[in-house]
Amino acid sequence: MKLTRLKAAAMAAGVATMMASTALAADVKATMIIYLDPSVQFFNPVVKGAQDAANQFGVDLDVQYANNDPVRQNDLIESATASGVDGIAVAISSSDAFDESICAATKAGIIVIGFNNDDLDGAKGNCRQAYVGMDEFASGYELGNRMIKEFGLKSGDVVFNPREIPEASFAVARGGGIEKAMTEAGIKVETVRAGLDPAEAQNIIAQFLIANPNVKALFGTGSVTSTVGAGAIKDAGVNIPFGGFDLAVEIVNAVESGAMFATMDQQPYLQGYYPIAQIALAKKYGLTPTDVDTGQGAFLDKSRISSVKPLIGSYR
Repeated sequence: MKLTRLKAAAMAAGVATMMASTALAADVKATMIIYLDPSVQFFNPVVKGAQDAANQFGVDLDVQYANNDPVRQNDLIESATASGVDGIAVAISSSDAFDESICAATKAGIIVIGFNNDDLDGAKGNCRQAYVGMDEFASGYELGNRMIKEFGLKSGDVVFNPREIPEASFAVARGGGIEKAMTEAGIKVETVRAGLDPAEAQNIIAQFLIANPNVKALFGTGSVTSTVGAGAIKDAGVNIPFGGFDLAVEIVNAVESGAMFATMDQQPYLQGYYPIAQIALAKKYGLTPTDVDTGQGAFLDKSRISSVKPLIGSYR
């Protein structure tokens, strides 16, 4: 008997409830593609979430790393497409580098869900069917405005926003949100490439602060700059407010101690779990993948941080 979409949705809801405590045999194949390399610990909870969803929803999951190489990432997308997987979860770290390969995958009938990073134009700029992650521009804008209000930043001030990979979509979006808030208040934003190595990033930030004593505030853009920012401020011997992104153990400690004002948590575990769960539900029951904002209400200052702990220590 042919199922209607309503019956299929009802069945999926029942099966999803059962899966919460029972792992199913893998009958869906999916590839997850992470744009950095395995040493970047930010993605540990992402992978854990993906693995948990794969176990619960019956997915044969293959996790691949592009090592921050767009050519390799396109090769991985094309290889997954050629192998006939049912779904691809991919971090869209560039707004144009992966358009062709992702569109080819969707035309081949593969479910493609972006996670962690999205095209800066969203669904208008890429063929992916859904995005699971933080609204990064909005989060940067919120952090910027809260810092302005909390610390009395004013027109003519200068703030510093180092970025791990300035051209990556997460840095463009988050940094753009911070810049919008600052520009509206007449505040100048300085930025440099900090890189992904924590020790090097901390030294770059500290040296900039020493050379520019007029800086009134520091903004981390990702987990690396946010993890090492408090140490860089201490190394530079300055006393300025500091806010950033993500939820590594070091960031929690910095907020709790008062060395960091606040962080924007994007809940990386959910960025791994939801794409794989949605691929399974789309393949098995025809359910349409949907966007999930994992950063809603994620502003964590000292009043909230003690009740929210990172699943796994992380960097990005």
